Amino acid sequence: MNLTNIIAKRPNKTVYRDGNLCIKLFNEEYSAADVLNEALNLSIVAEAGVRVPQLHEVMKINGCWAIVQEFVEGDNLQKLMEMYPDRAEEYLALLVSVQLAIHRRTAQRLRHHTDKMHGKISHCGLDATTRYELHTRLEGMPKHYKLLHGDLSPSNIIVMPNGETCIIDWAHATQGNGSADAARTYLLFRLDGKDAWAEKYLSIYSEKSDTAKQYLQRWLAIVAASQLVKNHPEERALLLSWANVAEYQ
Repeated sequence: MNLTNIIAKRPNKTVYRDGNLCIKLFNEEYSAADVLNEALNLSIVAEAGVRVPQLHEVMKINGCWAIVQEFVEGDNLQKLMEMYPDRAEEYLALLVSVQLAIHRRTAQRLRHHTDKMHGKISHCGLDATTRYELHTRLEGMPKHYKLLHGDLSPSNIIVMPNGETCIIDWAHATQGNGSADAARTYLLFRLDGKDAWAEKYLSIYSEKSDTAKQYLQRWLAIVAASQLVKNHPEERALLLSWANVAEYQ
């Protein structure tokens, strides 16, 4: 297996292309359980009918776990938005359409989003009163069983040469309320400093899904608290400003 052509690099993994294969090689600190769970999620989502890279195998390379899957030709939506900023609204509308198509699917073998968020809130480092308020808000949200990507940014949507899309990186997939998934996408835009894109995305999602912005915003404190678990200092001020308020402002 040829590991010379690096196509992406993250703190805990490196992604290579070898012909028609994509090899996601994790570092030695990445647990076998997390790698196997990501591969399982990919298989479950494929069975649910979403176009994702075909899984080939999970293996070890030089003592580190790797997921080997299909390499999908095309440009990701993030790259397209940066290359053609005058078409950003069109691409955001495509992002929302893809996301809503995912939400129309179900995958009952995935963990429920509510359970995952309760765990994140419990370990987010906020004081007991704030955690209680967040747990209570989460329990009060309507329980749905839609397929959720859990980390849907434009970089995770590949636009193939035929114009169709393929969705990658399903490590955080769950089933639950689609508005929680939308709040997470909005948060990702804001954390990346793309505030204008974030607001336009939220408006398009609200319109296309017929969901009030105020309802979507009620999820922001919950997703902000869940992000605090990652302990990224540069994000902390923004996340605390959302997670510590009774209502998003």
